[in-house]
Amino acid sequence: MRQILTQLSALICITALLMFASGCTLKGTINETTDTTSNVTGTTSGRTWFTEDGLLHPEHKLTAFMALNQTNVEQDLARGQGEYVSSLGTLLGLSNDQQAGFHAKAQGEFETLMTSDHEARLQHLRMLAR
Repeated sequence: MRQILTQLSALICITALLMFASGCTLKGTINETTDTTSNVTGTTSGRTWFTEDGLLHPEHKLTAFMALNQTNVEQDLARGQGEYVSSLGTLLGLSNDQQAGFHAKAQGEFETLMTSDHEARLQHLRMLAR
């Protein structure tokens, strides 16, 4: 799983860099990159993470966000506040009114969240958002 997330992180960074590059072959390059990404994630994880437009499917946004921002999310969770834990709440579908309660619950469960494996951590965060 860690290798897949590392590959996914690298491909997302490459795609982002290509989006900022100029040139008439940009669309072709992006399509080629996302096709490769789809093939890699499709064959290694049994599912496709990206749309044909190269965007991350909504059901994979939480996983990608946690993988790319793990240290910052952990620091914000420990403090019970911050932009990363707010973004996490938004990805979990929380309104602004629900954020403070989620921050407090997540801070209270910090030790449990940090000792779980990645999938268990995501499930626990989803549970806290209810």
